[in-house]
Amino acid sequence: MNILKIYTTNSSLFPPQTREIQLDERWSFVYKKQKHCEFGEDSYGDNWDHTAIDSESRLLLSLVPGKRTDENCFKVVKDVKKRTGKRTNILVSTDEHSGYAKAIKEEYGKEVTQPKHSDFDESQKSEKVMPEDLCYVTVRKTRKSGRVVEVVRTIVFGSLLLLWVLLSQSLASNTINTSFVERNNGTERAKNSRKCRKTYCFSKDKDVHNAASYFTGFSYNFCWPVRTLRLESADGHWQKRTPAMAAGLSSHVWTIEEWISYPSKKS
Repeated sequence: MNILKIYTTNSSLFPPQTREIQLDERWSFVYKKQKHCEFGEDSYGDNWDHTAIDSESRLLLSLVPGKRTDENCFKVVKDVKKRTGKRTNILVSTDEHSGYAKAIKEEYGKEVTQPKHSDFDESQKSEKVMPEDLCYVTVRKTRKSGRVVEVVRTIVFGSLLLLWVLLSQSLASNTINTSFVERNNGTERAKNSRKCRKTYCFSKDKDVHNAASYFTGFSYNFCWPVRTLRLESADGHWQKRTPAMAAGLSSHVWTIEEWISYPSKKS
């Protein structure tokens, strides 16, 4: 299954020209729910898909399954940075999970040494300074009786002017949001029954669970036409497009057989 992951993120047309990224964690469980796990059953219980979605093309840029930890937040952010060519002129949106802010600052921040305050000051401190063209924002939703009653949007890194510029360039968003990664969560749950919240189809083995996550997650990029990405031609017909087509990585909708048998490239 790693071969599939390698191919879909190392095409000769990579990196995609991603301008807006949304990150989130998608819950599922392996064998038993976390509250029923005993000491030493680390491979069972909660399993979170840390995902990164290109808002404009709906392309799944990265998928890191595992526990909901800062370490996995660092992995997905590092993966995203690599797969977008280390560019910094992007808008990043997440929920308020604290691991993302730490990871983004660590990966994208540049080490700057502070000048000495005096000739007698022998210590020189350094700190991470964020790029001026990167904007990181968060969304906090408050729910009551299953309905969203409040949405708080916060700029963590960047300025209001930079946010306005990035949103004005976006083909998907006109405000701070995590709608596209949340829509991907719903799509994944529909395609992969082991991800449903209440199901008898849960995985019994962590490796099989993660393999299924990679399969449905990355095949979505090339084999799953998204209705909102379709384009109307001059003759009035609609052209179906997958996220890979919208991102300029493919010219057609792939079949599963074509995708799974395509030669992969090692990173």
